[in-house]
Amino acid sequence: MKALFPRSSDALEAIVINTAGGLTGGDKVALRAEAETGASLCLTTQAAERAYRAASGFATADSVLTAQSGAQINWLPQELILFEGAALRRSLKVDLASDARLLMVEPVVFGRAAMGEVLRNVSFQDRIEIYRNGLPLYMDALRLDGDLVAQMARLAKGAGAMASLVFVAPEAEAHLSAVRAMLPETGGASLLHPDLLALRLVAEDGFELRRALLPILDRLSGDTLPTSWRL
Repeated sequence: MKALFPRSSDALEAIVINTAGGLTGGDKVALRAEAETGASLCLTTQAAERAYRAASGFATADSVLTAQSGAQINWLPQELILFEGAALRRSLKVDLASDARLLMVEPVVFGRAAMGEVLRNVSFQDRIEIYRNGLPLYMDALRLDGDLVAQMARLAKGAGAMASLVFVAPEAEAHLSAVRAMLPETGGASLLHPDLLALRLVAEDGFELRRALLPILDRLSGDTLPTSWRL
């Protein structure tokens, strides 16, 4: 793992790079980042992460983020692409101070549609935990096993990609109506707390997913999306 730090006017931006090019069974990666009092930190990736076929065992990817008083963390990785035979366990844990802010998105693509890939044997376990002052604020878990084509046909009209987004900020409620208006019919947004907006979106493929996400991320980030999202 490496990190690049582009020049930025205000916030510190870190581009995380997996120099192996992807994850397969037995791989283990872990990331820990902290924004101290009053600081602003944006974490993204250089390109899509890839979970390749696993000969045996799971790959694991665990990330822990901390935002102290008055700090902000934007967790904006690009898409995770699942390949046929992938086995991945992934977790994200975020610890927020009472007045800290968070914008996070986790996009996932079920095979590369342009390459005609279909996923008939995949195991993907994903968990997101967000705490504020040590108390649970948002918990989400996803488990997909086996034939994703059949599962998506039954659950999401054959969707080939999905994303989860969480925005924690005092102005979250003010964005709710505008965000809902930006979403296609395959997405939904709710206010889970006065300052917590949660969004779930499915799309036909990665291209359509990104096309729906970009204007929403622009709005919630104050037009400060990392350059890598524009490439």
